[in-house]
Amino acid sequence: MKFNYQKICSGFLAILPTRQREVISRRFGLTDSGEGETLESIGKTLGVTRERIRQIERDGFLKLKPQLKQNQAIFDSFKQYLKSAGGVKREEIILADLGDKKWGSYVSFLLSLSKDFQRFSENNDFYAVWTQDEGSLFKARKAIASLIAKFQKTNQPAKLKELVKGSGLSLKALVSFLEISKKIQQNVEGFWGLVSWPEIKPRGVKDKAYLVFKKEKKPLHFKEVAALIERSLPQTVHNELIKDNRFVLVGRGIYALKEWGYQDGFVKDVILNTLQTAGKPLNKNEILDQVLKQRMVKENTVLLNLSNKKYFARDNDGSYTIREA
Repeated sequence: MKFNYQKICSGFLAILPTRQREVISRRFGLTDSGEGETLESIGKTLGVTRERIRQIERDGFLKLKPQLKQNQAIFDSFKQYLKSAGGVKREEIILADLGDKKWGSYVSFLLSLSKDFQRFSENNDFYAVWTQDEGSLFKARKAIASLIAKFQKTNQPAKLKELVKGSGLSLKALVSFLEISKKIQQNVEGFWGLVSWPEIKPRGVKDKAYLVFKKEKKPLHFKEVAALIERSLPQTVHNELIKDNRFVLVGRGIYALKEWGYQDGFVKDVILNTLQTAGKPLNKNEILDQVLKQRMVKENTVLLNLSNKKYFARDNDGSYTIREA
């Protein structure tokens, strides 16, 4: 239903004395500025304490309570909106949805008038919310705690259709619950996960590069990575990849993710690790096969490193071992 919020709120305020009408209008931003003011700032301009302003506001609200029944339809619509959202909605979203992004301050005033709605302030874990009852908020927080534990266990972002399975929640309710959490967020590709994950909330060039590799699923030259990151210089990308241990240089300017099984070090180090892992002598072809899975280099580069007698010894059969110190 569409309501004329400005007209409805003006009707409420019209019954108040001038001082109470001014205080409430300024508190909720029912003015030309549209910005709510603090108790202290209003008190300073009126020459009274912030506690006096609080009292004036409270007295004004008491006078408005008997008028609520005359506008029951609007409060019923608010109830229906919250019910469909699982009983809880992030403040900035409910004000934008119900107030059509223009009349949010008026919606906030009306919600504050009715005892059927409760506002809970923002804290370290949650954004400010409006709810029908504290039980709905408890249910939302419990669901969020369960999702955080699930994300920590799987270490993988997920789409809504995966999260809603077995949750016992409607899709609308689940979205409302997710939106109030500061620890869970949706990325540009529609995946939800922990805000601490670079896949969800990338921080700087190195995280954006990480997302590029995750999406492309293959080693890339740093210039390719730079081209896939908006407004990034190739040398900047190169410098960030070198410093971050999530990335491994596997060829001339070519990087891969360590989590794909690539190991750090030069070609020599990869050969050493190959022989150590095998625990036995290996011939040239066996070594080449393993090293070229780790490094995008020419065969001659591997053979040149393998001929380094400081590190490797070749037996009469043509097999190689690590030279003992």
